[in-house]
Amino acid sequence: MRESDWWTRVDVSLRNAWGLTFGDGVVPAVRTPSTAIHRELHRDLHRYGPEGGERPVLLVPPLAVPRHCYDLRPGQSLAAHLIESGRTPYVVDYGTMGYADRRLGFEEWVDDIVPGALRRVSELHDDSEVDVVGWSLGGTLSLLTAAAHPDLPIASVTALGTPIDYTKIPLMAAARGVGRVTGHRPVTELTRLMGGLPAPLVQIAYRATAPQRELLKPWFVARNLHDTETLARMEAIDRFMAEMPGYPARLFYQMAEELVLGNGLREGRITLGGNTIKLAELRVPVLAVGGTSDVIATADSVGAIVDVLPGSPSVRFETAPGSHLGLLAGPGAKDTTWRHIDAFLGERVAG
Repeated sequence: MRESDWWTRVDVSLRNAWGLTFGDGVVPAVRTPSTAIHRELHRDLHRYGPEGGERPVLLVPPLAVPRHCYDLRPGQSLAAHLIESGRTPYVVDYGTMGYADRRLGFEEWVDDIVPGALRRVSELHDDSEVDVVGWSLGGTLSLLTAAAHPDLPIASVTALGTPIDYTKIPLMAAARGVGRVTGHRPVTELTRLMGGLPAPLVQIAYRATAPQRELLKPWFVARNLHDTETLARMEAIDRFMAEMPGYPARLFYQMAEELVLGNGLREGRITLGGNTIKLAELRVPVLAVGGTSDVIATADSVGAIVDVLPGSPSVRFETAPGSHLGLLAGPGAKDTTWRHIDAFLGERVAG
């Protein structure tokens, strides 16, 4: 290494060390420009990019995740990629969840929040159909909404890292084993008393899915102190996790009862508030993508979708390298997951 290069590396390392310890970070958080279209509690709607675009796409986040999951930073933003692809992305924002929201359940999203966002987006585009993209539990919300409301202007559903068969997720094995003996009440009763799963517990639980990353983080930082781009990606993930809100108590109860213990999606039906939603009644094309390194929603659990949507005109399952978040916004997502989305949405336009 030349002496000038060595000094440059030292300078960059010192600036990065300062930014991580005493400053505002290595790289400022930069978001894709967006405009608030609708403001209402737990159902804000934002449009990315300029007004007047074509081919609307609604991005549906999971619960307990900020809307920025679709827009982490330049190069890791599905929202920005969709704009570059000639589409107009929108995202629904649920905001924070507190004790006052403890009675909110899946019904609130499946029958109100997601349908309301879809209708608003459709109206802004001359009542055209809208492609829906959901990551993780956002995919679950999207699938259930499409199945429960076939009259909605939905062109297609893309579910990224959305588990269908919870028996194929090793992380859920212990929960299911305990649940078969004790039921869900020891956990759900605690969340009822707290009004849900508070944000700090959600953040801890998410970090616990990647213990190696957390344990080796000091070594990772030291080894990459000269590499601003690598540290910026790490920083974006840390910011994302720090912004995670909580789960409402009722919805957490339903997740335990219907998804984890009941494995209702694999069975093809979910009962919410006395009403049963049958996945067989979904009538739009579906794309599902599973991450090969995803421990939260294993590729096998995601791939089970091909067996539960007999009414869909087409169900495609693809895999891509990456963890749960990496599948959506990792540095390689643009060449894998996003290409699958481009091809799928392109077929919808061509058709």
